Amino acid sequence: KVSESMQYPFKTSMRVEVVDKTHLCRTRVAVVESVIGGRLRLVYEESEDKTDDFWCHMYSPLIHHIGWSRSIGHRFKRSDITKKQDGHFDAPPHLFIKVKEVDAAGEWFKEGMKLEAIDPLNLSAICVATIRKVLADGYLMIGIDGSEAADGSDWFCYHATSPSIFPVGFCEINMIELTPPRGYAKLPFKWFDYLRETDSIAAPVKLFNKEVPNHGFHVGMKLEAVDLMEPRLVCVATVTRIIHRLLRIHFDGWEDEYDQWVDCESPDLYPVGWCQLTGYQLQPPAPQSSRDSQSSSSKQKKKAKSQQYKGHKKMSSLQLKEELLDGEEYNFLQGASDQESNGSASYYIKQEP
Repeated sequence: KVSESMQYPFKTSMRVEVVDKTHLCRTRVAVVESVIGGRLRLVYEESEDKTDDFWCHMYSPLIHHIGWSRSIGHRFKRSDITKKQDGHFDAPPHLFIKVKEVDAAGEWFKEGMKLEAIDPLNLSAICVATIRKVLADGYLMIGIDGSEAADGSDWFCYHATSPSIFPVGFCEINMIELTPPRGYAKLPFKWFDYLRETDSIAAPVKLFNKEVPNHGFHVGMKLEAVDLMEPRLVCVATVTRIIHRLLRIHFDGWEDEYDQWVDCESPDLYPVGWCQLTGYQLQPPAPQSSRDSQSSSSKQKKKAKSQQYKGHKKMSSLQLKEELLDGEEYNFLQGASDQESNGSASYYIKQEP
């Protein structure tokens, strides 16, 4: 059987550092409980009944080797458990996905700079955001403007090369709805005014990752995709939009508000048939009855969240050129239309929706 012959480097009882799902700003120690198709069920170390768990792929950017948080200056929740439990051992650092090295010595991200970022608590939204802290090795703590806790407990960590962060103006150029800060009254939102009002500057465009793999995805393709809001679930899904390397993933049978923006190289996207091959349970499209009642509590939670964050749709013509950028930077943002989709300069081409 194929699934039995698959060997994965992560083994049960390995200890890792993983994002704390209740406080995204920090990591906790968790132990690998099971491995299915490269997906890990991690149980937080202090969970006595082993129900406090977190699912992610072994190549997820959310898991790290023991000691990672301390090494880059990330918040970490110390375990009440003073000694390792019998049989548990630290996962070797070489098993984890390597991030690109960055040169932070020259011009670099600074605290207070503005950008656009996918909201990790509502992956259907790209939001106005701020760099709150610059960590080591190219990692950044980011907060969503207008919805931050005073103590920074809902900041989250993205690497500088992450495909989930974008320069100011990315959404407008690519005809994506940008979610303005909650409670911000001056709509439609304009970056030029907002930067002036907040006395802040946009993170330089050149610092963002502009690589676009020649990924081969097309609108309308079917796939199996993790619901990252409920990451133990792999669901029947469809690609509904493509902006360079960014894919809009729609979960068949669910409302569009549950769509998620996902990178084309995400380890949470699988070809049709993956679940059957690995023995992982596939969630079929939601039947009409559950769509009507929206009975699932996780979907209700998401609904509350997405309504909370919903901004006004904005499809205005480009005023960026005169408002925000000098001509040279604008041309770079917009890219060159005759280049292939995997050419790096084409990252910020204006795309048709």
